[in-house]
Amino acid sequence: MSDVIDTVRSFNRFYTDRLGLLSQAYLQSPYSLTEARVIYEIGSRATVTAADLTRDLHIDPAYLSRILRRFRSQNLVHTEQDKNDRRSLNLFLTETGRGEWETLRDQSRQQVAQSLIPLGVDGEQALVTAMRTVQDLLRGGDKVKSPVVLRSHRPGDMGWVIEAQTRFYTTAFGWNDRFEALAAEVAGQFLKNFNPAMERGWIAERAGQRLGSIFIANGGAGTAKLRLLYVEEAARGLGLGKLLVSEAIQFARQCGYRQVSLWTNDNLDAARAIYRSAGFRLVSEERHTMFGPELKGQTWVLDL
Repeated sequence: MSDVIDTVRSFNRFYTDRLGLLSQAYLQSPYSLTEARVIYEIGSRATVTAADLTRDLHIDPAYLSRILRRFRSQNLVHTEQDKNDRRSLNLFLTETGRGEWETLRDQSRQQVAQSLIPLGVDGEQALVTAMRTVQDLLRGGDKVKSPVVLRSHRPGDMGWVIEAQTRFYTTAFGWNDRFEALAAEVAGQFLKNFNPAMERGWIAERAGQRLGSIFIANGGAGTAKLRLLYVEEAARGLGLGKLLVSEAIQFARQCGYRQVSLWTNDNLDAARAIYRSAGFRLVSEERHTMFGPELKGQTWVLDL
């Protein structure tokens, strides 16, 4: 047992030194590691309260209160009353806070990318496998309690997007395999023409399990196309769809698009409610039997 303990402690010292976690400022930012983590968690979750952060990050409530007070004074964070519990306040990043979140995210990715260069493809895969093993072993039965986070799409995600959406829509609505063909076509075109400066995909996941997706593609003439919004049934009711749409809209706005457009169907009430609350307006609709049952295909747009 003592050998195991010493090995774990040695690994902890190595990893904290490797990432510079003991430095007073994290990634040469004006934030400590704890402050940066608070920003990251608020920006990455669909909804989060101060109580959630205290529990999940193991932060003293008084210390967290001081951090949030400073963030409010710097216009990084604002609160909104929880619609389901009027005694609770949800934390959200302001536009300024979202900018800081993106800067920290990009700097962290660059740091990790640099550390992976010497490993090569095989070394990277071995490292990922080992890290997931450590997480799974130490997390034990707490996977369900893990926060939902958003990340950029990566190789292998599109196969899941196509399969998950096809499985849901064919089962829930009786659509035929032409939907799978359309999803595969949209996904394939996105990957084939992907321009990271103007396009992006987001995958929502919890404990390494994919829960949702959304993509912004360049539609030309100053219009961004919102594609492949999806949330797994097990994750619905968490506000994840709203978060994904909000993230996509913000990215489109930052890229300088003048408008976001999307195509959906009239029987997808939950998705249409999200679009409507985000400011989209219905501009046209047409009947079709593309997926078997008769539907109304709808085009919605949002002026930025």
